[in-house]
Amino acid sequence: MNHQSSTAPAEHQGVAHGSSFYAAMRILPRAQREAMFQVYSFCRYVDDIADSDGPRDERLAALQQWREDIDALYRGEPPARLRDYQESLREFGLKREDFLAIIDGMEMDVPAEIRAPDEATLDLYCDRVASAVGRLSVRIFGLPEADGIELAHHLGRALQLTNILRDIDEDAGIGRLYLPREGLLRAGITSTDPSVVTQHPALTLVCAPLVERAQAHFKAADAVMNRNLRRVVRAPRIMSKYYHSILQLLIARGFALPRAPVRLGKASRIAILLQYAII
Repeated sequence: MNHQSSTAPAEHQGVAHGSSFYAAMRILPRAQREAMFQVYSFCRYVDDIADSDGPRDERLAALQQWREDIDALYRGEPPARLRDYQESLREFGLKREDFLAIIDGMEMDVPAEIRAPDEATLDLYCDRVASAVGRLSVRIFGLPEADGIELAHHLGRALQLTNILRDIDEDAGIGRLYLPREGLLRAGITSTDPSVVTQHPALTLVCAPLVERAQAHFKAADAVMNRNLRRVVRAPRIMSKYYHSILQLLIARGFALPRAPVRLGKASRIAILLQYAII
């Protein structure tokens, strides 16, 4: 995206259209919907930089430019591509630190591909690329401060761990391995080469604790949503049910070879939407 170009609401919506969260965002009132499309667009732009195959120094420079643009936005001097974010910042109290955390998270993949991070690094990665997005989102949804932060913590990690478990083979194809080093060693896997780990017969032993952890985060997120107004948690409910369903499909399929790709069918997505879209 050209650094100088302005981004209209319709463009943000277009960027979000292919997202699994699109339906959840579409049901929100206009101001919330537009703010969520902005947050999602921002995430896509910085993610696309991190995931591109361009030179690493150019990707780092592009991410740094986004940091500078966010700083300018919060100084009241937004560049063209962030100009229409000003209203959302004012209306929903979005925090600069959360936007910057997302950039930091995306950048973790840039200097070198992530391979078997230790548990602390994996959790930091999940916090930055998922829970920070959640912290912006819950402000837009209108949750109370403490419940919002708690929901973002748990639902962000639940979604990201599910992503990691779903995308093991896809990530390995681009040289990445997000499974924690401690888990590999406990299972007797000493290699951190993604192509070796994904073919290892003990992979199921590495994935099982992550499945349990994701389940626990989904349960904790549900507890927060259960004590808040239904209309306030409609969108995160849809996101949670969508990804929890994917996790259930992964559990049913298992992690031994051969692993067929797991996707949630259109009928299942529509059923989840209908269950929660109506107040």
